[in-house]
Amino acid sequence: MTFQELNLNEKTKRALQYAGYVCPTPIQEQAIPVILEGKDFIGQSKTGTGKTASYSLPMIEKIDPANKKVQAIVLCPTRELAVQVADEVRKFLKYQEGIKTIAIYGGQAIETQIKMLKKGVQIVIGTPGRIMDHMRRRTLKLDGVKMCVLDEADEMLNMGFEEDIETILKDVPSERQTVLFSATMNKRIMEITKKYLQNPKKVKIQAEELTVNEIEQISIPIKEAMKSEALMRLIEVYRPQKAIVFCNTKKRVDDLIEVLKQNHFKAEALHGDVKQTGRERIMKRMRNGEFQILVATDVVARGIDIQDVEFVLNYDVPQEEEYYVHRIGRTGRNGSTGKAVTFVVGKEKSKLQSIKKYSNAKIKEGTIPTLAEINKIRNRVTIEKIQSVIDKNEFEYQDILDGLESKNNTEDIVKALLTIVCGKNKTKEIKVNIKDGEVIKLFFNLGKKDNIKVKDFVGSIAANSGISGDKIGKINILDKFSFVEVPGEYVEDIMNGMKNKQIKGKDCSVEIAKH
Repeated sequence: MTFQELNLNEKTKRALQYAGYVCPTPIQEQAIPVILEGKDFIGQSKTGTGKTASYSLPMIEKIDPANKKVQAIVLCPTRELAVQVADEVRKFLKYQEGIKTIAIYGGQAIETQIKMLKKGVQIVIGTPGRIMDHMRRRTLKLDGVKMCVLDEADEMLNMGFEEDIETILKDVPSERQTVLFSATMNKRIMEITKKYLQNPKKVKIQAEELTVNEIEQISIPIKEAMKSEALMRLIEVYRPQKAIVFCNTKKRVDDLIEVLKQNHFKAEALHGDVKQTGRERIMKRMRNGEFQILVATDVVARGIDIQDVEFVLNYDVPQEEEYYVHRIGRTGRNGSTGKAVTFVVGKEKSKLQSIKKYSNAKIKEGTIPTLAEINKIRNRVTIEKIQSVIDKNEFEYQDILDGLESKNNTEDIVKALLTIVCGKNKTKEIKVNIKDGEVIKLFFNLGKKDNIKVKDFVGSIAANSGISGDKIGKINILDKFSFVEVPGEYVEDIMNGMKNKQIKGKDCSVEIAKH
């Protein structure tokens, strides 16, 4: 099932598609239809299973944009969760007009919240304590509420909000729909459900266990612009026979496929627009080893049944923690080893922490392979290929060799052939002797006159070369030029990455400083 098959309005479906939501998680698949029918609902599932969308999507369907009164209220145990839920709801409201939501919690000026509430808000998401404050001040009226959600109910009770919750529920019209989500179902929660929910539908989702023993998991901090280059470097380093790359949207899949094919990688796309017959054909071709890389969305994360997948890459951090389990579970199966890499851009670090907590996974931080490392690997592959021909005695082109040997010695012929063969695959090298651990000073043609600051150099170098900012050393900005110190192993990446680039709109040139 996909979200497009659910009974949601077209604007919501469009927002889901834009945000990269393709297939509902098990809790979403079971909860959304029931809540849409107007029935009370109890969902037992841990954080990361997609519970926010489970109640917020049907909640949005029930809101009347013309009515400016509060029509839905969501109670959360912490302000962090309240903000997270509000952000998620706004994401789903991207194409809706006239529906407003607000997160209200302690620690934020109550006057600001009062001002927003006066303007008219249909969905209120907040902590019980702050909601009670507004109720006492009469700045929040709940007489128009049609739906009430208790999110992470067990946590709210553990934090002592039981009395506040009961006070709020008593103030909400009795002719309402009540939805409760909790990771656990203890006696106190059951008492609340008996008291305030009417014939609720109960669903329990068992969180999937992630078998990590045979899967090496790595996260790589990266700039968005470096993703495709980094993927191709990783494929060269790990050299998998079968690899799956997951993206959050079908547009990302299609764009990446173009890049991979332009760079002579054998790759195929799989997403919601590919018909079932097409999917089966692509799966069969991958099983037969006819191409190396499958680029897919989460629509097929559960349904991919291909053995011996050695490498999985999360090109985008998945929307839900549960998706991570499905994605990387495609490798390391049936006792074989596997490797899973996740690209992490900026603020996605917090999402990665949620994934670690949800999946109980040990994800170590890695780096993008340097061009020097890539060239070493390419040389090793060339040596292996030549040695294989020698071992198998599969020699050809004797007539060409005879012609060359009449004028040259054998060593010169071999060197010339290697120059031709390896030159096609080798990235441009910096002709300088760099010792291991040596710090190299780079000369940039931009300085104070160009209004360049240290952060501009760090940001541009990191974005264009994939080098982490903390690897960059001393930066000395003079009037007309600047010097940047970097470890020798990154010189080639930086000089190639900064070629024909600009910093703050100024053409940039870089070379190794002569002193």
